[in-house]
Amino acid sequence: MRALSPTATGILCLLAGIAIFSVQDLILKLLSGDYPLHQAMVIRSLIAMPFLLWIVHAFDGSLATIATRGWGKMLARGLLNFVAYTAYYLGLAALPMAETVALFFTGPLFITLSAALLLREKVPPAAALAVAAGFAGVLLIVRPGAEGLSWTVALPILGAAGYALSMISARALGRTESAAAMAFWSNACFLICALLLSAIWGGGAYEGTSDPALAFLTRGWVMPSLWDLGLMAACGGIAAIGLTLLTQAYRAAPSSTVAPFEYSFMFWGVLWGWIFWHEMPDAIAWAGIAVIIGAGLYVIRQPEAAKEKAAPEGAAP
Repeated sequence: MRALSPTATGILCLLAGIAIFSVQDLILKLLSGDYPLHQAMVIRSLIAMPFLLWIVHAFDGSLATIATRGWGKMLARGLLNFVAYTAYYLGLAALPMAETVALFFTGPLFITLSAALLLREKVPPAAALAVAAGFAGVLLIVRPGAEGLSWTVALPILGAAGYALSMISARALGRTESAAAMAFWSNACFLICALLLSAIWGGGAYEGTSDPALAFLTRGWVMPSLWDLGLMAACGGIAAIGLTLLTQAYRAAPSSTVAPFEYSFMFWGVLWGWIFWHEMPDAIAWAGIAVIIGAGLYVIRQPEAAKEKAAPEGAAP
């Protein structure tokens, strides 16, 4: 049997990792009506910790990479990730799954915007138009009317902005720190922050809101059934396995080749929403989703296109 090429291996690893991560989102949405997010995060982070230590050892060859002088910066980046994914998960509790995923995938647009504003990177006019078009796609999904917008639609967009900032910081940290070490400290920050939220809301003193997003945040800890406890614990294993696959994907193939396949998440968002909640975006929402995906794919491909343009004629890009 012919061995797969590095590019094919990278694409398959990324597709598998995205599919596995989509199950975590499905689990959290299923649990969001009965349990607090911070409880699920504490259990998930505790289960994921030994897996991530193994990943650090397997990919870096030593656990010493988590104890470098950059650990504080990696922890700070973990805080950005925590804010980003907390906002996304709270939005997931209140909004249809497909639309929440689509709004979160404005992340590449925010990355381009942040790189221009914070890193002073030049953004070609066509890429700037793609960013503008992507945010117009957001309006097609949320459709603000005379009655105004629900505040919850801002949550996945806030999550996307936080994710973009964490990716921008990863560019600088990646020069001296490994991806596995950054993942370890991100999980450590998730655990610390989830414990802090549990200290504030875990006792149940602030329960009672009917808003699904706020309830998911402020609900007190609940004694889970064995099945639900297993689902929360499974999120830890899912995070570790998914992270391993995504790390391997970007190790095996160029990021510009595999990154567009992250949009396969939309397939799972639509599928799970249809199977479990009988949700399906309408025609206008589909148009907005298509515009966001198209704009995101365009800005993702821009760095590779620039490399190809700069390469001498006949040289490999």
